Parts: sequence; C-alpha cells; structure tokens
Amino acid sequence: MMAEEVELSFAPPAALAKRLLDNELDVALVPVAILPSMKEYHIISNYCIGANGKVASVAIFSEVPLAEVKEVYLDFESRTSVALAKILLEEYWKVSPQLLLAQPGYEQLISGTSGGLIIGDRALAQNSSSTYKYDLAEAWKELTGLPFIFAAWVSNNKMTDDFIDRFNEATSFGFSHLDEVVKKNPFQYYDLHSYYTNDIDYILDADKMKAMEIFLNKISENKKVI
Repeated sequence: MMAEEVELSFAPPAALAKRLLDNELDVALVPVAILPSMKEYHIISNYCIGANGKVASVAIFSEVPLAEVKEVYLDFESRTSVALAKILLEEYWKVSPQLLLAQPGYEQLISGTSGGLIIGDRALAQNSSSTYKYDLAEAWKELTGLPFIFAAWVSNNKMTDDFIDRFNEATSFGFSHLDEVVKKNPFQYYDLHSYYTNDIDYILDADKMKAMEIFLNKISENKKVI
C-alpha cells in the first residue's frame, strides 16, 4: 500500500469513532461498541485489538476490594471498555457501584472507595500506583470462555478486494518489526515487547467474532453504553 493512497489521522478511540460516525473518515480502528450506531459498516481487516485472557491495558483500579467500591470513574477514551465494564460489574462481579463519566486527570481520584476504569498507556502506568486491579479481558474470558475484541478496522462503505488485501499486508507489517517498534517507543512502566506479544491478540478469528456478537447483543438489549 503506497503512502500517497491514504491520509493518516491519529486520535483516541472515542474520537476516531465519532469521526467515522460523522463520515469524516473512510476507515478507522474503532471501538466495536459503535457498530450498532452505524448505518452501514464493514470490518475490512483480518487484524484487530483483542485479548485472549489478560490484556493489562484495560482494567478497573481501586484501593479497596471491588465489593467495597462505591463509585467507579469511567474512562473517556473508549466506549467499548465502558460498556464491557458495565456488563462485568453486573454479570461477573455482581456489584453495583455508582458509575461516573470521568474527565482527564481522574486517575488522581482513585482513593478510598472510589475506583476507576483506565485504558491504554495510562492503565499500564497505573499498575504501580493502585492496590487492586481488575482486568476486563481476563474477567470476560472467565465469564464467557471466549476472547474479547476491543477494536476493529471498520469502513463506512464496501472496499475493493484489492484494497483489503493491500491493507492487510500493510497492517501486518509491524508484527515483523516489533523489536524496532519497542525500541522507538520506550515505556518505563511496562514491558512493551511482552505486551505486544503476550497481552494483545491481533488476529480476528472466529472466536473473537462470536465474542463480538455476544457483546453487541448484550449492549443492545441492556443499553450498556453510556
């Protein structure tokens, strides 16, 4: 895939989702929770952001056991993680804390009986700060026996087979250059090589598609997205 064929745009998952919904983007790596909101969508890649067990970068953090947490601040960057947290709090952990939409910097509010759902690099960094950590992908696997898919490459319109083939080729390029990626992106809080190879599962297989169907049914039936 030639660089001049595409224009790249970088933003948090929720921001990319909004731009795709507003038809400002043709293709985006977006939280799967937005799919029911789209008039038309096509998953165009064999790759995704998923996990088959612990994911490390999507978790609820607290200073007391989850059963004692009275309120949970919800990350503002991913609708899928928020919806998944609501499902797991109700169906897996069977607790009902007050859920609060968070603002940037809310990590500082995680104390006492206040917990927080954190995603991405901020979650990896939070590992060393909080006493308790509840990994959402790990809990989903224990609840359903299936992996989880957080985000997929989605287009508003049907793409040609040739574009999809070349897109998959371009997307897979990083897997053969992981050492270079890690070297260029030093991160003091977590072993990124282990994260990319052990925690994240990039292959969009039949089990992840089945998990996505179950997840989307749950949020559709129970309005889990806030």
